[in-house]
Amino acid sequence: MEFNPGFDIKPTVNPMGFLYGNDVFGPQVENRRLDDIRKSLRNPGCEGPETVYSIAMDVGKKEHLKRLEKLHLLFGVVTYAAGRLGDEPVRSQGHIHKVSPLSGWSTPEVYEIWSGRAIIYMQETAKDNPGHCFAVEAGPGEVVVVPPYWAHVTVSADAEQPLTFGAWCDRAYGFQYDDVRAHNGLAWFPIIQEDGTIGWLQNPAYNEGALQIKSPSDYSLLGIEKGKPIYTQFEEDESRFLFVPHPALKRTEWKSFIP
Repeated sequence: MEFNPGFDIKPTVNPMGFLYGNDVFGPQVENRRLDDIRKSLRNPGCEGPETVYSIAMDVGKKEHLKRLEKLHLLFGVVTYAAGRLGDEPVRSQGHIHKVSPLSGWSTPEVYEIWSGRAIIYMQETAKDNPGHCFAVEAGPGEVVVVPPYWAHVTVSADAEQPLTFGAWCDRAYGFQYDDVRAHNGLAWFPIIQEDGTIGWLQNPAYNEGALQIKSPSDYSLLGIEKGKPIYTQFEEDESRFLFVPHPALKRTEWKSFIP
């Protein structure tokens, strides 16, 4: 299924990256190679794609750049290689967002899957007791929201095809890895099973707990419309995603949030 993200940008495979339309701004991609992320994998000595994923932070329509800077919003895009990392799917390292100097909060993130199949795994903390743990499965056009302070990782659920997604982020984004690395990853490792589907193996560095596997929630309480590109929703109402750089705007909603 091909998804239209609402502006002229296309992922590439060889080399991995993005092509920008004439009315679109964006940087040269940053590549994450297998050697860069080995410490976060269940089997650090595994084989896999040399370039695991490519990131372009701060893309969008040229006409919106100044407004995005003023609003402290940033749109990032990522594309993953097809394949696997040993017996694990291609995935990111897992992190917690740093506390933003703008808001004093660890900020949320709004994901939108463009192609492939994704699982956004998240847990309340990266301490010994991880709290609630969710694996949210999503396909093209579906949105997943990671709440403030939660540790999370993005997993490709289909080793046969690349995964591409976009996300609204705080412009002062930054990552904390210390607690995740101290536990050799997050509380659950995604594993590719014999039939090609994703299973989950508990990380013994954490206290035992349960994992809930689910579809994305209805995020209407956050003002997000289902079935419409999140970039288009910003174009229609530039205040819609202000809760990303200013999480306190949804303080009540975060208290009982289920992703």
